[in-house]
Amino acid sequence: MIQDLLTGRDLKLRAVEPDDVDLLLEWENDPSIWKVSNTLAPFSRFEIEEYVLDAKRDIFAARQLRLMIDLLLPNGKIRTVGTIDLFDFDPVNLRAGIGIMIRSEYRGEGYAPEALRLMIGYSTEVLHLHQLYCNISAENEISIRLFEKTGFVRCGRKKEWLNSGFTWVDEYMYQLILQKG
Repeated sequence: MIQDLLTGRDLKLRAVEPDDVDLLLEWENDPSIWKVSNTLAPFSRFEIEEYVLDAKRDIFAARQLRLMIDLLLPNGKIRTVGTIDLFDFDPVNLRAGIGIMIRSEYRGEGYAPEALRLMIGYSTEVLHLHQLYCNISAENEISIRLFEKTGFVRCGRKKEWLNSGFTWVDEYMYQLILQKG
């Protein structure tokens, strides 16, 4: 069952809902994460609302999928702790980029690896993808450890790819082969 694939020990991945607009607006407009999301300007409420309304489209039409990461609390309630995205979905070559964002106060609790494992399972069992990939700044040691811990392998290096404002930084390419060809 798809729902079982999206529920782990501590987390549940779910579709974006209209109630998520304020949270997404806060996260997307946080300049501290713009560097990893290649964002240069804030988003308007209207843009986020339009995105949420469009998020109901199938991944084959939208070429992307964002799921909210909910922490399952002991009292039966939930707390949204982040998002996980598939982007640049390529249905011919059966691959997609993947990205994840965990709220700062919930980082280091093991939620990112669990969310990645859930999305990997969904990508394999439901979307039948052959591979996932991501690009990570050479300075982002936390993300490098996360993706390597989850089975991603460094497959390339783009030299002086990112402008950090003061210097140029390399970017690593990682991929995870899900299904052997």
